[in-house]
Parts: sequence; structure tokens; C-alpha cells
Amino acid sequence: MPVYVMLTTLTDEGRKTIKEKPERIKEVNKEVEAMGAKVLAQYALLGPYDFVNILDAPSNDAISRIAVELGARGTLGTMTMAAVSIDQFVTSLKKK
Repeated sequence: MPVYVMLTTLTDEGRKTIKEKPERIKEVNKEVEAMGAKVLAQYALLGPYDFVNILDAPSNDAISRIAVELGARGTLGTMTMAAVSIDQFVTSLKKK
């Protein structure tokens, strides 16, 4: 399946939620997996984004639905990008 990098920023409501209930982060991961993606890795960040998630999802359509669903909750915003492995990238450059 394709791999995606999702950068997330929490809203004021999202920060309040995880301050009161930090385990909510892992609950959302389970919800994302129920929507069809697999969380390969997740890190909390210092800087303009709060989290980076590496996700395995079946398609651009699937990851788009997940991003919209998460954003519609009002607790976070996302920026999602497709990722290509270096080996796959090098192979694509060699094709004529």
C-alpha cells in the first residue's frame, strides 16, 4: 500500500482534550486504522506541527477521507503528503 506522511496541528480544543486525556492519541490511532489505514510510526514534535504520522493507506482517496474525517472533528488540522521510498524513486528515474 502507498505510504503517506501526515503532519498534524492541534486546535485549542485538541490541546485541551489531550491534556485532560493523553491516551486519546492512541484511541484516534485505532480509529484511523478502523478507517482503513495503518499507523506505521508516530512522533510528537516541537515546532509548528504537533505530530508526524507515517501511514500506510490503500489509496489517495482513502487517505483523503481520513484527513477530512479527522479535520471535521475540530480538534486538529492536517497536511498529508504521499511518500515514495528511495528505492522506488531511483527505479522510477531509471525507466525510459
